[in-house]
Amino acid sequence: MGEVLVITSGKGGTGKTTLCAGLASCLAAMGQRVLAIDCDIGLSNLDISLGLSDRATISFLDVMMENQALSDAPEHPVIPGLQMLTAPTKTRAGLVDDVIFGRLIEEAAEAYDWVLLDAPAGIGYGFDLATMYAQRAILVATADPGSLRDAQQTSALLAEKGIDPIHLVVNRVTRRLLGSVRANVDDMMDQVGLPLLGLIPEDPVVPAAAARSSALVLRSRKGAAMACLRIARRLMGLDAPLMRMRY
Repeated sequence: MGEVLVITSGKGGTGKTTLCAGLASCLAAMGQRVLAIDCDIGLSNLDISLGLSDRATISFLDVMMENQALSDAPEHPVIPGLQMLTAPTKTRAGLVDDVIFGRLIEEAAEAYDWVLLDAPAGIGYGFDLATMYAQRAILVATADPGSLRDAQQTSALLAEKGIDPIHLVVNRVTRRLLGSVRANVDDMMDQVGLPLLGLIPEDPVVPAAAARSSALVLRSRKGAAMACLRIARRLMGLDAPLMRMRY
C-alpha cells in the first residue's frame, strides 16, 4: 500500500500547491509511482505547477463516477511515473460523496507509492474531504506570526482527525524576514508545535516556472527546487541535510 499524504495550510498564500507539485515531481524523479490529486473543487490549479495544464482533463470526480479509469490519469510527458487528477470545476464541494471519494483513495493507494492530496486553503468541506482519508500531513506556513498562528490551529484539527505524523514546512523563507519577526527555526517549531520537515527559500524561479506552466524541478536544481528534493528524500526515509536559515 502506498502513502496517502495531504498537503494543507491554515490559509491561502503559503505556497502549498507549489510544494505539492514539487514533492510529486521529486518523488517521481526518484523512481516512485506518484498520483497528485487537486482537491480544490472549483478552483483547480495544481496542473499549472506540475506543467500539465494542457493534459489535465480528467478530474477525480470523473473516476469516482466511473466515467474514467484511474489508470487514465494523465502522465507527465517528461517525468515518468507522475500522474494527476484535477479537481472538478462544475460542481460544489458539498455534493462530492465522501464515501466514494474514500474508495478512490483506497484504489489509488494500492496502485501508487504516493498519493498526494493538495487541499484547498482554509477550513471547510474541501479541507475535510482532503484530510478525511490521509495517513500523514504536511502543514505549510510562512514565517510571519499570522501564518504560524493559523498553522497551529490547523495542526490541532489534523490531530483530531487522527492523522499522524504531521510535519511543518516553512515556505518562502528569507533571512530578512526571519530577522524582522525576530524568529528562528526553533521558535517557529515551538509556536506551531510540530516537527520541522523542511525550509524552502524565497525563489524567483517558482513564479517563473508557474508562468510557463513548467514543473519547478525542470527549471532549477537549487533554491526551492533543491529544498523540495531534500524534503522528498526525508519523506522516503533517506538522509538529506536540513536547510538552516538564521537572521
